[in-house]
Amino acid sequence: MDKLVIEGGNPLSGTIRIHGAKNAALPILAASLLAEGVHSLHNVPKLLDIETMLNILERLGCRCAHEEETVTIDTSPLGTSHVPEDLMRQMRSSIFLMGPLLSRFGEVTIYQPGGCAIGERKIDLHLQGLKQLGAEIEESNGRISCRAAKLTGSEVHLDYPSVGATENIMMAAAMAEGTTTISGAAREPEIQDLQNFLNQMGAQIIGAGTDTITIQGVKKLYPCSYEVIPDRIVAGTVMIAAAATRGNVTLTHTNAGHLTSLIHVLRRAGVQITVCNDIINISCMGRPRAVERIVTSPYPSFPTDLQSQVMVLLSLADGFSVIKETVFEGRFKHVEEMARMGADISIDLNRAFIRGVQRLYGATVEATDLRAGAALVIAGLAAHGTTVVEQAHHIDRGYDGIEKLFQKLGARISRKVPVPGPLDLAN
Repeated sequence: MDKLVIEGGNPLSGTIRIHGAKNAALPILAASLLAEGVHSLHNVPKLLDIETMLNILERLGCRCAHEEETVTIDTSPLGTSHVPEDLMRQMRSSIFLMGPLLSRFGEVTIYQPGGCAIGERKIDLHLQGLKQLGAEIEESNGRISCRAAKLTGSEVHLDYPSVGATENIMMAAAMAEGTTTISGAAREPEIQDLQNFLNQMGAQIIGAGTDTITIQGVKKLYPCSYEVIPDRIVAGTVMIAAAATRGNVTLTHTNAGHLTSLIHVLRRAGVQITVCNDIINISCMGRPRAVERIVTSPYPSFPTDLQSQVMVLLSLADGFSVIKETVFEGRFKHVEEMARMGADISIDLNRAFIRGVQRLYGATVEATDLRAGAALVIAGLAAHGTTVVEQAHHIDRGYDGIEKLFQKLGARISRKVPVPGPLDLAN
């Protein structure tokens, strides 16, 4: 497996453009199946999860091309609604295919999806929502079959603001007969982006960004050209890295409105942040201050996807900080790895108690999941000495060449690819 080698202690400096949002692009790729024809999607990053989704679409019969940051998808040859089990096991976001395939074919067969080991993420809300639209669902040994001769608009209430369930129901309801209302909906910017894409295709959806979304079903959707929003988690990762290394970094192609909770936390930590249109500048010339309490929660609260990264900054802060994780129970796996680097962090159930240290030290650590891996890269950038982050493929799921991104800001980071041995070549 690839590893990242980092020579730390160098303040980040320069300007970087933030690539498109993985968590917006994935449901949009799935939604393209709703309209037969050729779609052109722009600002789509080259990530492992994106390539996995494109592989799934090709296995279903679509013709796909990903050149630079533009994806072209011809959904006309789509010939099956049976999603391959091997690819579904690779990526949780494959669950997004349920709604579009059910809408287009009247049936879909999927399997329990895989993904990062950050905690239990049930798909009950997805299934309950589709049932309320008229789907019949059978489950057996991880295989899930859905059928609906006709999808009919309904009032759907989500007991928890699940992003994936909200998006799946939106896609299934876009061409259902009548009106669907989703109450208790998730409010993330990626949901707003999906609404905008569907409406560009001819859907009639309002309310994304609030807890109530209304979908008036239409008879037909049409292929279109669309640009994906910038990735707020990648932007947040770079902002935190700039602060942790006491650097001065400018981000372009961002949306500060999507980062309000992070900006608030960083300013509490003493980081200087200025915003002008789609440009954000981060400057941190001295040791950051501790932040008494951060609680992760669904948008617009502090995102769980930035919890591990901001913990690195607080591990270097002056004072004592507390982070409470309320979204995923497995989001503290990076703590043990950070302890190898000298961090002083203790865990009690879903709370992390962080006593800031003067410095971190390079070590060999392992990325256990996507965001934990990004946090360890930040720790390596800020640490004294050499850090080796193993299992870098986890990081590739959400960052388009994270080493190249930080190299542009002056970081001394490189990727080491293992050389195949005789046995590997024989296989």
